[in-house]
Amino acid sequence: MENTKGKIMLVDDSENLRYVIKDYFEISGYEVVDFKDGELAAKAYNTDKFDLCIIDIMLQGKDGFSLLQDIRKIDDYTPIIILTAHISKEERVKGFKLGCDDYVAKPFSIEELELRVQAILKRCKRGNILPKALYEEKIYKLGNFTFNYSGMQLIHPKITRTLTRKEAELLKLLLDHKNKLIPREIILKEIWGDEDHAVGRSMDVFLTKLRSYLQVDDADHIAPKVKGKRKVAYVDDYKPLVEICNVHGTGFMLKVAE
Repeated sequence: MENTKGKIMLVDDSENLRYVIKDYFEISGYEVVDFKDGELAAKAYNTDKFDLCIIDIMLQGKDGFSLLQDIRKIDDYTPIIILTAHISKEERVKGFKLGCDDYVAKPFSIEELELRVQAILKRCKRGNILPKALYEEKIYKLGNFTFNYSGMQLIHPKITRTLTRKEAELLKLLLDHKNKLIPREIILKEIWGDEDHAVGRSMDVFLTKLRSYLQVDDADHIAPKVKGKRKVAYVDDYKPLVEICNVHGTGFMLKVAE
């Protein structure tokens, strides 16, 4: 199908629901390829290309979380919306940690689902951004680190880490506003597109990971632990060149020594 708004993978074990979604989206100008189980979808993803995936968690054989993991092993860019009838905070956090971009709880409005799809595809702008990113590297220097945003690599003389898509986006946002406070709600909207409390917990997990990645230089300067809990203290008047600071209840700041 030529000149569509996008090609969507739809995975749900309900034939009726697949028919409704597929019919509605195709009338709206999308191409939809639907699958009844995770195994078939995983095989198709290895041979075909999609602009967005809509995946139900409760699937026969390979469940939605397993399918999400399989997709993220080979593709960290294609946006994924999770469908679920049982949407607990723990489940949402798990999905975001595995790499999903949005959640939609059943029962849902088909019109709302399309609006979410439109918003995600517009935000990703796959057709305009990704091909350019493959050829134009965006390189940032921070302290002893080199951050290759396009290649999603954080490079230090001691170690090179390959970041996930969200880790790279989050670090870039912090770098674009280095030494300035970014409110929590701004980070949530820019990276996750949602201010929900459960999403906020996921954001905190990602920030903790990034903070640990940036502490390579700190290990030799941290004072020995003493009894009881205390904040990290440094010896020899050492000051980190790069540090993610949490301004309690307000937001975060990436401090980079100039």
